[in-house]
Amino acid sequence: MNQITLTEYQTCSLARSDFLESDAERIYREYRDKINIDWPTPKTNYCWQLTSLGWVGYIPLGQNNGITLKPKSPIINLFKMLEYAYDLKSFKLLEGLYDIESIRDFYERLATILAEKVMTRVRQGLYRKYIEEHLARSFIRGKMDMTALCRTPVKSKIFCFSENHTIDISDNQIITWTLFIITRSYLLSREQSLRLIYKADRMLRNSISLKYFNGLDCINRNYNRLNADYEVLHKLCRFFLENTAPTLNTGDRSMIPFLVDMSRLFELFVARWLKDNINPKFDLRIQESRNICQQNNLRIQMDILITDRESGRPLCVVDTKYKVDNTVANIDYYQVIAYSDAVGCRNAVLIYPGELTTPFDAKPGGIRVRTATFDLGKDLDVAGKNLLQHLYEILEDAN
Repeated sequence: MNQITLTEYQTCSLARSDFLESDAERIYREYRDKINIDWPTPKTNYCWQLTSLGWVGYIPLGQNNGITLKPKSPIINLFKMLEYAYDLKSFKLLEGLYDIESIRDFYERLATILAEKVMTRVRQGLYRKYIEEHLARSFIRGKMDMTALCRTPVKSKIFCFSENHTIDISDNQIITWTLFIITRSYLLSREQSLRLIYKADRMLRNSISLKYFNGLDCINRNYNRLNADYEVLHKLCRFFLENTAPTLNTGDRSMIPFLVDMSRLFELFVARWLKDNINPKFDLRIQESRNICQQNNLRIQMDILITDRESGRPLCVVDTKYKVDNTVANIDYYQVIAYSDAVGCRNAVLIYPGELTTPFDAKPGGIRVRTATFDLGKDLDVAGKNLLQHLYEILEDAN
């Protein structure tokens, strides 16, 4: 086996000799929620059968082996979704990248953009902060810790409180960890990109601690005039950290898969697109959370809640559903009904990524549930405007 390409929710059959059982076992152990594998049996005509389960990206299985997971929608739309979901559109980072045809190439180009911006900041000087230290010293620096001194007065070293103006802070540690993760993927192939990314990685790790961070650490951070350009760096870091899977180890080299959860990306993208484009008289709240039971601290969290901006009255609960068949399941209906009832809303919408065979519109009780579409197979701006028009009709009914 060299390279295998799987498209979302489509089954690929491979001859028994074209796929190693050891790789199959590894995928089953680590990624069975992302790729379904059926072993060669009479049922499969003695072939391997692999099906991508709604994930996009790349899983390396060796230096020259790997599985590429392609989206079912045009890849240009994947890039636009990532722009909105990770709030990169205002920085115009992905302009000129829409001609890319592969996930690996996109990953490498985005990693190169990050490395270039890091090198620019290194030349200007990395952001520093004063960090308070409490250390035992052979000389006095800052303020003596009198409590510690009185407790044991005879000492060769004295504990002091002092401030250190350092670059070894979380702002820089996030970037250092991200570059460390990128260099351990098998998605980099261009020599020029490799040199740049490895150079940026080495320069930071020479003076900055290597600490673990995740995507949540990259958001809701404070910026000022001295580190304003770090905002885009951290948004790029969030993209890599949120879509990096657990490490696969082979030999003496760790391989880090790059995997995008399309269901989560669809949710983030729809919320961000609507927030940027909805009429200002409506307030769109993302990931609205409510406590529904004080005794056991039970909470619900809605994808989107649309309210009247002036009165604050809930108008519509919106839930995104990224599914292969674009059909309303019982659990979809019950979930959005529960959300709507919890906030006292009489209208709910289920949004799917493609046209439904049979549109859904039901009001068996006091809550009306309808379906809408943000078609990822079409131009996203056109699809978004069609969805928005549909939502406006629903919101007019709510008023």
